[in-house]
Amino acid sequence: IWIFHGFYAEEELVGNLASMSASERIKAIKKMPETMTKKREIRNKVLNQITKKSKHRSTQLSCCTECLQGTVVSFRRFGNSLSEYFHLLQLWHKTLKIIGAKFGTSVLSYFLFLKWLLIFNIFSFLINFSFVTIPQFVAAEPNNLSFMGLELLTGAGYFQQTVLYYGFYTNATISKIENGSSYNMQLAYIFSVGIYFVICFLTLLFSMAKSFSRNFTNPHTHSGNASKLLCTWDFNITNEKAVKLTQKNLSTQIKEDLADVNREVLNFSLTERVVRIVIHLVSWVASLGTAVAACAGVYFLSISNLKLFVKEHKNDLESQAAMLVLPVATSLLNAFIPFFYSWLGHLERFQTPRHQIYVTITRNIILKISIVGILCYYWLNIVAASESQCWETLVGQDIYRLVVVDFMFCLLGSFFGEFLRRIIGTTVCVSLGPPEFDIGRNVLDLIYAQTLTWIGILFSPLLPGIQMISFSIVFYVKKVSLLMNCQPPRKVWRTAQMTTSFMFLLFFPSFLGVLSVIGVTVWRIKPSEECGPFRGLSSMYAAVSEWIEILENYTASKWIVWIYHNLISSELFFFVLSVVVLIITYLHWQIIEGRRTMTKLLKKQIAN
Repeated sequence: IWIFHGFYAEEELVGNLASMSASERIKAIKKMPETMTKKREIRNKVLNQITKKSKHRSTQLSCCTECLQGTVVSFRRFGNSLSEYFHLLQLWHKTLKIIGAKFGTSVLSYFLFLKWLLIFNIFSFLINFSFVTIPQFVAAEPNNLSFMGLELLTGAGYFQQTVLYYGFYTNATISKIENGSSYNMQLAYIFSVGIYFVICFLTLLFSMAKSFSRNFTNPHTHSGNASKLLCTWDFNITNEKAVKLTQKNLSTQIKEDLADVNREVLNFSLTERVVRIVIHLVSWVASLGTAVAACAGVYFLSISNLKLFVKEHKNDLESQAAMLVLPVATSLLNAFIPFFYSWLGHLERFQTPRHQIYVTITRNIILKISIVGILCYYWLNIVAASESQCWETLVGQDIYRLVVVDFMFCLLGSFFGEFLRRIIGTTVCVSLGPPEFDIGRNVLDLIYAQTLTWIGILFSPLLPGIQMISFSIVFYVKKVSLLMNCQPPRKVWRTAQMTTSFMFLLFFPSFLGVLSVIGVTVWRIKPSEECGPFRGLSSMYAAVSEWIEILENYTASKWIVWIYHNLISSELFFFVLSVVVLIITYLHWQIIEGRRTMTKLLKKQIAN
């Protein structure tokens, strides 16, 4: 009777499972308190019963239904295979896995950040080239200047009469066919730049929120190192190289987690604490004093440079070479002062590498943003009021030279800072050993370069394309230098929150500072009278105001006029929007605090 009852119950179970959907059936079988062998046996019986039923029904199905089912299955298989191929075609996917496995997530965060910035510049270049540069080719006049080759460094000469700079773009309405549709270059120029910055703003906010939620709100996706060791292996991996790479990656992740768990808290005596505080204070005074001296040097050098360009401007080799004095001096300061900051960090002897990197990044961001701020003051208050016929092109050339020279110094830094350091550490002074990859200095170099690109978009629309090429080259140079010259960090540590910090530094002060500069340029400063798409206007934004006045005469465009007067140009709307954003941020922060409290309580219950 017991055997018959068990057989009957199993048949009933198989029948119930066969009537379920595929996903529900899989979940039900997984939840059974049976051995794997028993589960496989039940699954096979269910599949056999489903097959018998499908064969019985297939005789009743029409030919069209069979074709439809076959098509659906084929499309599903095609979609799955296509998603696998897209996963393999991700930019530098294999390279990033190798770097993460060998050097850990701290070094990997730099390359992920570099890849993210490269995608930003590709998007910006496509927008400007599609909506601003291509229409300008229709109305472009021939360039009568000769190409000497030095223009690749100076950005002057031949490039001055090309689509690279603001001054070359026309202020006319472009029309290829008479009485046909026209293209307003003024609106295209300002809307392309404006829409790009709005998209950048939203993308940065979304990326920061997503990264913050992943790394701060729910930082522990696994229940410990035991689950990571026992449950994260992918048994589909059969290639020997992929197996070794995955083993190394998993080993590095566990080491990073254990480094956080086993971190020692050092107890210092009163004398040692006083000495450490004094060292920290002296280091901060030295770093801030160096930044102030560097900004003063850049300011006075830029003033003397402007006098040279405006009064004695020539196209000979000597004058073009003199243009490189300011960018070379700025790049030298940005290259050597961070080494001084790194030395101060080693002198202070922080307890964890994370603290040392955060302090170094803070000092570097103060230096670089201060230099950029001095340059922006020089461009908007001195160059814009100078006797130059097209001050916007002059600013664009300055930014072009800064970007190009900074790129060259970045390559030289990889050679002198890493290659020669490895030679010295392995042959001359063996006790030093190979160098470690300086994450703070390299990340700040990227933020500095991207800040210059954002400022230069208004004065040089194709500058993102140049930065796109330089970032691609920097990625490969840094990758080769890292694998050949650098050693993994001596102190293994987990840096899941570093990427969030990088994004925050890119957003503030970099991106918000750029928005301030662009806002002052568009709303306050008068454009040049003889060049550019906004010549003859009181400000660049006056082109939008004139366009709105024209639209007020058309009934079909009343909604655009309403949006402009009640939303875009309304201070009340932005005030209400800011209040709503602050309220949502506060509520989200309270939810995060509640989840953290609940997580602590649950951990205590598990421990008990």
